[in-house]
Amino acid sequence: MSDDEREEKELDLTSPELVLSECKPKAKIVDLCEKGDSYIREQTGNMYKNVKKKIERGVAFPTCISVNNTVCHFSPLASDDAVFEEGDMLKIDMGCHIDGFIAVVAHTHVLQDGPVTGRAADVIAAANTAAEVALRLVRPGKKNKDVTDAIQKVAAAYDCKIVEGVLSHQLKQFVIDGNKVVLSVAGPETRVDDAEFEENEVYAVDIVTSTGEGKPKLLDEKQTTIYKRAVDRNYHLKMKASRFIFSEINQKFPIMPFTARALEEKRARLGLVECVNHELLQPYPVLHEKPGDYVAHIKFTVLLMPNGSDRVTSHPLQELQPTKTIDDPEIKTWLALGTKTKKKGGGKKKKGKKGDKAEESTEAEPMDATNGAASQD
Repeated sequence: MSDDEREEKELDLTSPELVLSECKPKAKIVDLCEKGDSYIREQTGNMYKNVKKKIERGVAFPTCISVNNTVCHFSPLASDDAVFEEGDMLKIDMGCHIDGFIAVVAHTHVLQDGPVTGRAADVIAAANTAAEVALRLVRPGKKNKDVTDAIQKVAAAYDCKIVEGVLSHQLKQFVIDGNKVVLSVAGPETRVDDAEFEENEVYAVDIVTSTGEGKPKLLDEKQTTIYKRAVDRNYHLKMKASRFIFSEINQKFPIMPFTARALEEKRARLGLVECVNHELLQPYPVLHEKPGDYVAHIKFTVLLMPNGSDRVTSHPLQELQPTKTIDDPEIKTWLALGTKTKKKGGGKKKKGKKGDKAEESTEAEPMDATNGAASQD
């Protein structure tokens, strides 16, 4: 590995590659979640060591590995014995920050050798193609509604659904859920303010697809282990265990989401309940589709730079052999868009071929959006 390659690898701290390489049948899920968080803490801790100003850094979103029909946020406690099985579909979700500047990523991988086929391939291809379309539509001048409508159309082309309730948020310094939001599915009970994307903004584009109904349910509140401090809420807690845990949270995790594993476990079980009941903490519930449904998750961080969109987190997909292909002209047009804009007064648009290749690659096999090339593990 060259120095340039090593530097690039180290800077992409959200890459799930380290976690993915350890995901094997019979490995404990909690061990891999811990490994992901430890890796982020270690790598971010090695940066900016010699600066005079203290720089906050570390985990921006705890490592979650949600399996099969589990949609999101599964990051179990140390006492949990759940393990991977051959053929499991894994959704690895994680994030880091340095000085409050956040990068997040999620990736889907099937625990098997050889290409992914059938409906499992369809649902991953749907998420990946929807992510590629979103990358080209989250750009200055476009509206959040444009993205919502487009990703649903892409999912339908693979006979899949976009999962309801998933939000793509603007990212700001120390703010993982900014006010500008892209809704996954619009409906009577789920509406957000219309918004226009602008230069120099950063977004976490979050796409979850399902072969089921796309209406996940909370089955067991005890599975919830990830929380975030609701900074605008205050309440005088009654229980001693609650006050102890809340004090620990304010010291260690005043802004970013955290996992209950990082707290003193016995007191956490008692104290977190009162904190949530009085809305001092925002829970990230573990949601599920029906058993037998396939769920895929692709999330990436994109910078809306003056010369176009820069996707700063990604991971190459396995080889996919979906049962569906993209025939819709509008989707093909979206995929053919470049992610860079033409500079004023400057020659030909060099990115045209990249956009064309995106169209071809998405039909045949998944594409790594960072370089426009078809990619396989």
